[in-house]
Amino acid sequence: MNVKQLINKPKKKETDLTLLFAHGAGAPMDSEFMETIASHIAGQGVTVVRFEFPYMAERRESGKKRPPDRMPKLMDCFELVVEEWGGPAKCVGSGKSMGGRVASMMLAEQNVAGAVSLGYPFHPPGKPEKVRKDHWQTMADPWLIVQGTRDTFGKPNEVAEYGLPQCAHIEWLEDGDHDFKPRKSSGLEQKDHWLQAAIWTAEFVKALGDK
Repeated sequence: MNVKQLINKPKKKETDLTLLFAHGAGAPMDSEFMETIASHIAGQGVTVVRFEFPYMAERRESGKKRPPDRMPKLMDCFELVVEEWGGPAKCVGSGKSMGGRVASMMLAEQNVAGAVSLGYPFHPPGKPEKVRKDHWQTMADPWLIVQGTRDTFGKPNEVAEYGLPQCAHIEWLEDGDHDFKPRKSSGLEQKDHWLQAAIWTAEFVKALGDK
């Protein structure tokens, strides 16, 4: 499996850990969300490697939409990128939505040193009872979740009832949706939320590297 990648290198590297950044179900690794946040994280001194799962790479080549691969194939792809970048001890897994879920599952299997989920899909929209948490019980290493307070995949009142694992830390972006976009009436800006998410992520990675 040849995994396509985009690399954002910092001008001054502040950690030996590499952040592997996976896309969500619907948008590729060079979407505005992925590109902007990767650039911001690199600006904070962390090397970021974006990559595409097989179904997205095929979609790019054929131009035809197709559904995401099943989880085993997504994880196999993620593992290949981890090995390419030095193995679990050298890599932090991260991702947008579905990619963040895969990163958390990589963490549960100790295939990365830590994980970051940007907009974790706690449940399908409108189905808060179907919580994607089967792997939480085996998670022990640090897990950062950055979530908008209006995210239809998991809002504060719902997430408070889920019993996150002790290794998890969640940061909320006020009035942000699944893409961290706030309403105009909030007086907040999506670009500021993206920058804040990147700062939290970079701080998390650098703190892991200092341990």
